[in-house]
Amino acid sequence: MEKNDKGPMEMEKTPKAVTTDEPENKYRGWKSMPFIIGNETFEKLGAIGTLANLLIYLTSVFNMKSITAANIINIFNGTTNFATLFGAFLCDTYFGRYKTLGFATIASFMGLLAIQLTAAIKKLHPPHCASGENTCKGPTAGQMTFLLTGFGLLIIGAAGIRPCNLAFGADQFNPKTESGKRGINSFFNWYFFTLTFAQIVSLTLIVYVQSNVSWAIGLGIPAILMLISGAIFFMGSKMYVKVKATGSPMTSVVRVIVVAIKKRRLKLPEQPWLSLFNHLSPSSINSKLSYTDQFRFLDKAATVTPQDQINPDGSAANPWKLCTMQQVEEVKCLLRVMPIWASAVIYHIAIVQQHTYAVFQALQSDRHLGNLNFKIPAASYSVFLMLSLTLWIPIYDRIVVPFLRKLTGKEGGITILQRIGIGIFISVLTMLVSALVEERRRTIALTEPTLGVVPRRGAISSMSGLWLIPQLTLAGLAEGFASIGQVEFYYKQFPENMRSIAGSLFFCGMAGSSYLSSFLISIVHRTTKGAATGNWLPEDLNKGRLDYFYYTVTALGVLNFGYFLVCAKWYKYKGTGKDTLEDNLGSTQPQKIAV
Repeated sequence: MEKNDKGPMEMEKTPKAVTTDEPENKYRGWKSMPFIIGNETFEKLGAIGTLANLLIYLTSVFNMKSITAANIINIFNGTTNFATLFGAFLCDTYFGRYKTLGFATIASFMGLLAIQLTAAIKKLHPPHCASGENTCKGPTAGQMTFLLTGFGLLIIGAAGIRPCNLAFGADQFNPKTESGKRGINSFFNWYFFTLTFAQIVSLTLIVYVQSNVSWAIGLGIPAILMLISGAIFFMGSKMYVKVKATGSPMTSVVRVIVVAIKKRRLKLPEQPWLSLFNHLSPSSINSKLSYTDQFRFLDKAATVTPQDQINPDGSAANPWKLCTMQQVEEVKCLLRVMPIWASAVIYHIAIVQQHTYAVFQALQSDRHLGNLNFKIPAASYSVFLMLSLTLWIPIYDRIVVPFLRKLTGKEGGITILQRIGIGIFISVLTMLVSALVEERRRTIALTEPTLGVVPRRGAISSMSGLWLIPQLTLAGLAEGFASIGQVEFYYKQFPENMRSIAGSLFFCGMAGSSYLSSFLISIVHRTTKGAATGNWLPEDLNKGRLDYFYYTVTALGVLNFGYFLVCAKWYKYKGTGKDTLEDNLGSTQPQKIAV
């Protein structure tokens, strides 16, 4: 790819390829990618290397109950992902992506170092609990404060890194050249490849060191990797295109809502596409949108009254009294996305279970490989989810999409919403298979000889842990359809000047899933504690009914799938007006990257 792009990349340095807004920019393209992708790789290795096994760390080193640990992880993940929205706002409004990424990288390193110290220094964690003890001493207030300080720093780091990494990498390519456009698309592919690669390494090598060698060493490795990540990032500082903050794009959204409320008593025009105030600023980077007849109450914001004054250049004299039809349609784009986003939140609850309770399933299963003494760490079973995703992406791009393209005539083979819908359907199958596998694991544990006892939990079922692979494989396929589809969906459907916020929306959805999962676990735990069937989610899964919980999530997924189908049928793609065909998106794409 680099060989083919040498010519165009040289052209990117010419004045013709430089935007008028940023004439000093020299797009280095792939020349700056070793620093950005290197930073991304080591950052993900560091962060995931710590978070992947954190559930086991809290239960085994901090002596927490599984319910408490699962809730802490869910709340931490939720807060981390929700914080990306705040980080994206600060990035776009005040600091720019370079400064935000630099500060966030330092914060992440300090957070990982703090968590590593809780393992390395005995006074920062509770005393070791022997396997024969039924009650173990929990963490003190000081120990929890130090641990939560580390979590807090990680949240700050993630708030800046997650929403800005993709956009910052795309900033390095000139979107007005063919090589630049190809480079942006390739960068997105490398981003997801890097993420998956980091997860696989973290769920195998780093988790193995943590579980079998030393927690102090195993948590020290991610901290060192994060330090390397920061060093690589700052080494490329002179090569980066550093887009300055241009103010919050949310201001326009707020204006439309405020003006629509002020003019709420006005009558809606009969032909709004002709009578609404239609002015597009020459400096706008957003593509021009055609009128849509959804959320018509917002049309009042662009309704011209005798009191409204117009400047000589055609713009509104007071933007807080009169908005343009373009601004109104941009807000409609955001509102149309929200129902789909809500469905995605429910979908991801099924994926969350594969990272929490599937780990507990693995702990009470036979994790030996054949007759070998080697045992797969419980947290490493999630690697099968990553492998499924990694193997499916090239198959989908190289085989499935070309085949579907011939059948449907669509560039992507299927629409983005169809891709997300397939992922949601697979997630329902994932939970159904998970319930059946857990029912088998529990039955074998209660009716056949066991393989020992997990401290503070229960007997180990003789069912092979490899039986968890089908549900994890399905979860990976669901991610390959729904999660990647969501990223593409938000990227294409948001206004171009809100791409950072669009990136944070995906993580906010994951945050909502984590919070909902924690809430659902707490409700089920409290409700079933005194029921005739017994507690569904006790410490010892053999005494509970985790399969019933999985069936509950399956039923929730079925309802969510029906809701999604209704929303998808109602949805109108950005820029298509009354036509909802996704093919029309091609003509509305902007010619330069949103900043």
